[in-house]
Amino acid sequence: MKNKYLTGDDNCFLVKFITLNTLIMTIKIISTLMLFLCLSNSSCAKDKDNETMDTDTEKPINTTEKASVVSVSVSGDVNNYSFSVGVSSPDTGCNQYANWWEVITEDGELVYRRILGHSHVNEQPFVRSGGAVQISADQTVYVRAHMNTSGYGTTVYKGTVSSGFMADTLAADFANDLESLSPQPSGCAF
Repeated sequence: MKNKYLTGDDNCFLVKFITLNTLIMTIKIISTLMLFLCLSNSSCAKDKDNETMDTDTEKPINTTEKASVVSVSVSGDVNNYSFSVGVSSPDTGCNQYANWWEVITEDGELVYRRILGHSHVNEQPFVRSGGAVQISADQTVYVRAHMNTSGYGTTVYKGTVSSGFMADTLAADFANDLESLSPQPSGCAF
């Protein structure tokens, strides 16, 4: 028996409308489930390097472990050098990470500081570049790294742009007053 209220075109529209509504409801249900699963699993937050960070598994803070400089390369021109510095650090997350490396004079004056905005738990050692470092080609400088929990490391690199840089050691308390100078990290992203 033919429906006296719906024509063939109306029946086709009704089927399309029901199919579309079913599809929309299915998408809403899947989206809700995904959101629930992500919120219940803290490892959904990913960093820039596609690593996951689960703050529940961060190691306890160790105030004796230090960051070490493991390499230095330089490019550029006088008073406008770019330093690429390799750092090895016992990062466990934002609670313990290398938060900067810096270039200082032999007299302990700050020349340049490169702020590190996040931990490098799964990237060790890591290399980060910075500049412009305003020194002459023959000025001797130290390059050292700093931990947010344990301060300056004693394994540094010393040298000049013209003759290169070599591993060296600085006293743990050498120019510690620089720790309070600007720039300072504004936080840790992950």
